[in-house]
Amino acid sequence: MWLIYATETVLTTQGCKVEVSDLYAMAFKASATAEDITGEVKDAEHFQYGEETMLAWKEGRLSADITEEHRKLSEAEVVIFQVISSLYFLDVSPKSQFPMYWFTVPAIMKGWMDRVLTLKYFTSRLTSVCFHFDDWRIASVGQINCFIYLSMNGILHYCGFQVLAPQIFWAPPHIPSEARESMLEAWRTRLQGLLGETPLTFTPSDSFDGGTAKGELMLFAVFQVFGLTSAKIRYI
Repeated sequence: MWLIYATETVLTTQGCKVEVSDLYAMAFKASATAEDITGEVKDAEHFQYGEETMLAWKEGRLSADITEEHRKLSEAEVVIFQVISSLYFLDVSPKSQFPMYWFTVPAIMKGWMDRVLTLKYFTSRLTSVCFHFDDWRIASVGQINCFIYLSMNGILHYCGFQVLAPQIFWAPPHIPSEARESMLEAWRTRLQGLLGETPLTFTPSDSFDGGTAKGELMLFAVFQVFGLTSAKIRYI
């Protein structure tokens, strides 16, 4: 809760209107099923979730919980994925944070992404992804950008978000209180100028011919203070 409180305090001080979706408190349904559609599906015999929910969205037949999250997205200038799997929707500014469970987002947040980021539902929002690690040993299993990149590029950027560099909090429950306060202060400082940050650049989809990369691609391989920088690799 320490990050949530700090984030809300800074944002409201800046005049932001903050709306929260606390997924656990909402008992948000994580599974993507035909129950997400009201009325009859188009092809019950060969049900395809993506196609069916896209049609339901266009026809206004999605379930109430998905429709409500779409409303929040449409009214938000910035989306924040926050610790404890809460989602913040703001009129003006910020970013995204969540705990890393087994090298990916919590199941309930992945369910939010599966159900709410409906096929063809395009959004363009300034988003920064923040990770909260409960155990420092995760650092021993490889470069963190290998795990972060999949969510930033394969989900958020793919769905139309402008993605800011991630904010990393290493094992806050296992460090002295002074160190946690330093983390918070660094985060508060970053929040002050977050809207002025340049979104990350990802490899354009037209850099691929089918499933094959062509020419010179920009790959994000170097982890720095807030996120990733680019390195050029030529594919033969």
